[in-house]
Parts: sequence; structure tokens; C-alpha cells
Amino acid sequence: MGIERFEDIEAWQPVESLKVERLARELTRKVYELTKKAKFAHDFGLRRQIQDAAGSSMHNIAEGFDSETNHEFVRFLRYAKRSCTEVQSELYMAMDQQYITKADFQDVYDHAGRTRATIRGFIKYLLSYEQGRQKKQP
Repeated sequence: MGIERFEDIEAWQPVESLKVERLARELTRKVYELTKKAKFAHDFGLRRQIQDAAGSSMHNIAEGFDSETNHEFVRFLRYAKRSCTEVQSELYMAMDQQYITKADFQDVYDHAGRTRATIRGFIKYLLSYEQGRQKKQP
């Protein structure tokens, strides 16, 4: 089965399965859930920043999918990966301000890390695929 839509990309989709993590889309859901907590909800700047970063992780996967070249797709995937790291950084701010618990922090931090790792794996796959194609061309 090939990838025909951006929704088919593992790093984007929320699959109800133990085999596949709920990744960028689930990260966004988790972040929005955290930012509904009373203290967090009133810090409009941090709330907006972390929501935008989480959303960016899934939006860049979708946008990159339509880029028409693997090189361009990889560029967008790298943006998505960096957005996961940004979420992790902002989680520290939220925890330091006591907006979230250590358990909430760890759950979302770990999920962002898994999402980033999966995106990184997909980037490596696309780059190796391109290298293989280039070697076959005269």
C-alpha cells in the first residue's frame, strides 16, 4: 500500500492501533487539552505559541506532501520535526510556571519525541530513496 494522501503518512495520522503511535495529530490534540487547564488558559502568549507549534507539526507534513518533489517534502518534514522540539521547549515553560503537572509534561514531551523520531525516520527513508533513484539514472 502506497502513500496517496497526506493522511496516509504515519507521522500525521491518529491510528487506533498499538503498532502505530498517534503522532503529529495526537500531539496537537494533547497540547490543546493541556492548554485548557485554568492557569495555562490565561497565559495567552504561551498557550498560542505551543498550540501553533503543535499544529505546525501536522500542517507541515500535509503541506510538504503536496510539494511534488521529495527534496521539497523533506524540507517541510524538517520544519515539522523542529516544531516537535519547540513543543518540548514550551512544555518546560508551562511546567516552570506550574501550569501543568510533571506527569502531563512527561506524557506530552515523550509523545513529541516519538513524533520527531518518526518524522526523522521518514526523512531518512525519502533521502535514501532519492539516492537510490539517482544511482540508477545514467
